[in-house]
Amino acid sequence: MDIKSYLKERGGLVNSFLSSYFDKPFLPAVLRESMRYSLLAGGKRLRPILAMASYEACGKNPADIIQYASALELIHTYSLIHDDLPAMDNDDMRRGKPTNHKVYGEAIAILAGDGLLTEAFFMLLDTSGSVSKESLIEAAREVALAAGVHGMVGGQAQDIISENSEPEAQALQFIHKHKTGALITASVKLGGILAEADKNTLDALTSYGENLGVAFQIVDDILDVSGDASVLGKPTGSDEKKKKMTYPSLYGIDLSMKKAEELITNAIDALDIFSENAEPLREIAKYILKRRH
Repeated sequence: MDIKSYLKERGGLVNSFLSSYFDKPFLPAVLRESMRYSLLAGGKRLRPILAMASYEACGKNPADIIQYASALELIHTYSLIHDDLPAMDNDDMRRGKPTNHKVYGEAIAILAGDGLLTEAFFMLLDTSGSVSKESLIEAAREVALAAGVHGMVGGQAQDIISENSEPEAQALQFIHKHKTGALITASVKLGGILAEADKNTLDALTSYGENLGVAFQIVDDILDVSGDASVLGKPTGSDEKKKKMTYPSLYGIDLSMKKAEELITNAIDALDIFSENAEPLREIAKYILKRRH
């Protein structure tokens, strides 16, 4: 399959939904503008696409869960807005544009992130669609676990705590598994949960997501060292400047890439129980290994 066309088409569906969802004005107008600014600034839409692809792998129509999948992008975007703040990573550029706080100020940027996170769960718990209430509750709990102190927030905290420290394998693994891996795994599981998949299927999707999530962050670490800033949409070398704990800082580029390759192989192997319906998930894994942004 042509994975680039698939990603473009599915990403377009997410973009159209998000643009329409936030089309209705609300007050204060500047808060809405700030939320839309970061949410619609571009991005891979990987997490919503993974949710739809796993739903599809379970034999379902991905169009049925576009709202629930798109809610993941709100959570991801909120995390980026907050990560870019001076108190966190203090970044000026994101996706080729000035970061949210550079445009709207720190206070509105914080509130925009808060608004996106809260709205995501409002979207996830909308019972007007065809998905069962029980599945929605289970999915919301899974996403909350992955986004909070036991997932992304905990990983981000450890990332900050570990700055200026000597790279150490256990801490590095914790950061990657929680800061990035948790929400990616939850995105994959979301499709299975909403499809009411059995335990074996959910276990396979979980294994795929866990391996994919860590591999994604390793490649991200490598791109910060060797990537093209004009393609990435943000400066390279920021991890080294901030003395972040990364795979290249501990293992070097070559061993880091080898580890990413092993994880991608494990992710694809976890999908052995699926038919050709899971081909998008397999191709996404291969694409992540080769990505340049």
